[in-house]
Amino acid sequence: MRILQVITSLQIGGAEHVVVHLTKLLRQNGHVVDVVVFNGEDTAFMRELKETGCRIYKLGRGVYNVTYIPKLRRIMREYDIIHTHNSSPQLFAAIANIGLGKVLITTEHNTFNRKRKHPIWSRVDKWMYRRYERIVCISQQAYDNLSVYAPDVKYKTLLIKNGVDVERIRRSIPLDDPVLLADKNNHFIVLMVAAFRPQKDQPTLVEAIASLPDQYHLWLAGDGECRQHLIKVVKEGKLDERVSFLGNRSDIPRLLHLADVICLSTYYEGLSLSNIEGMSAGKPFVASDVEGVQEITGGAGILFKRGDSKALANIIRKLHDDSAYYHQVAERCHQRALQYDIRKMVDAYEQLYHAVRQ
Repeated sequence: MRILQVITSLQIGGAEHVVVHLTKLLRQNGHVVDVVVFNGEDTAFMRELKETGCRIYKLGRGVYNVTYIPKLRRIMREYDIIHTHNSSPQLFAAIANIGLGKVLITTEHNTFNRKRKHPIWSRVDKWMYRRYERIVCISQQAYDNLSVYAPDVKYKTLLIKNGVDVERIRRSIPLDDPVLLADKNNHFIVLMVAAFRPQKDQPTLVEAIASLPDQYHLWLAGDGECRQHLIKVVKEGKLDERVSFLGNRSDIPRLLHLADVICLSTYYEGLSLSNIEGMSAGKPFVASDVEGVQEITGGAGILFKRGDSKALANIIRKLHDDSAYYHQVAERCHQRALQYDIRKMVDAYEQLYHAVRQ
């Protein structure tokens, strides 16, 4: 099959992770899989994809640019299946496909988006969903929410949970970066891996670290539109010595092994891959108690009320002070991660691609 993955960018994020790993593993299975990115900025994920030999079409630098529609239409002609991720690719591919007749599949990576509350955009949104052959939701909550929002497409909506390469992450060798090692050897390290977007809530984690003694340090891996605001928050709180901005990384599995605790502070999720990756490393995972996180973390890692920096700080402190509790949570997290192996996800998508072509 000739499959085209369409996404806004290849920054760090759950949807981006899915595109990269789907592309790599499906190409290993003999399929032609190429990628369209709206924002063609060079990233670690993009470099990883280039190593597979896949073709990467870069449409520009922005996200919502209507000139992408005719460009996308020309590219789509060469493929059997068009698989979109994120809002603008979903909409633009649906428009570009008018009169083209390609098989469209999309993946819903979140439990909610702002268009669903807008009187005009919600109509456009529902029109767009009707143009798709199948709609994949990555978590049960995402599926349930979409079914209520757009019940007329429920018959072609299905659930395929995201996955990661659990054993590869577990077996990864800890990063040997001398600066990070020095920080690790002298401090208790909390790590959050996530794009700097309004959806994420890094400020609550920064507040939690600020309320703890100096021995607690925070590493933030990722990049995005909210980075400069967060840098300002850190400077104003005089936390420059305790909060490190690590940028986009291609070595996340090795980085995870250096941290003591993995955290995800967020407002909402679809199904968080950074959650599963963190648990795969055999470290305690702490996350906001929100949709898209509860499903994975509940009963394994530790949940805290969204935005409650005091509760988060208390959890981090207990993990530091109570070794038996720390290892108990870490083991529960690893066992939970095994339920989300990447190969299960890829097999399910491959079966779906075959089914829609029949």
